[in-house]
Amino acid sequence: MGQPACGQRPRRIPVFGQPEEVRSPQSTHPGDRYEIVDGRLQVTGPQPPSHHAAVTALLIKLKLACPPGFRVAVDSLDFRPTPHHTFRPDVLVCHRDDAGPIFTPRLLLAVEVLSPSTRVTDVVHKRALYEGFAVPSYWLLDPDREELTVLELQHRHYTCQAVVQAEEYHHVDLPFPLDLFPMELLT
Repeated sequence: MGQPACGQRPRRIPVFGQPEEVRSPQSTHPGDRYEIVDGRLQVTGPQPPSHHAAVTALLIKLKLACPPGFRVAVDSLDFRPTPHHTFRPDVLVCHRDDAGPIFTPRLLLAVEVLSPSTRVTDVVHKRALYEGFAVPSYWLLDPDREELTVLELQHRHYTCQAVVQAEEYHHVDLPFPLDLFPMELLT
């Protein structure tokens, strides 16, 4: 590596060990999502308005049904099952007692809203990671296909409980009883 030009400061390559380091004002861009997987930083760019609308609708639906002792969060709480893994699901549910000021080590539900830039990560990679960290329920809301996929952990592996189309109804008991109509979440 050569010397920096006169008047320029040498570039430092950041090494991220903790999510707090990632969220410093010098290292973030508005709308980006930062996650750490196996000690590596993964950055997802800003998502389209339909993504934000679906996340907001799902947050409201879950908050209205949420019993005492649970916490529903969007962007305010990370899932950190190990020091080398920090995830930021679009929506998460955990026990209130597990929720610290910035992260929870255990989840009851992780929800990802699919978009073209996150589809493979959410459907393949995060599914395997959440399954490995024993997250009991994982939902995938797909605004393009207007469907919700409900996965539940059984014998340490996810099984598909339902693929609910926009106009269909599905009742879940995990993380708490809730009736789901994907069209409500996508309009």
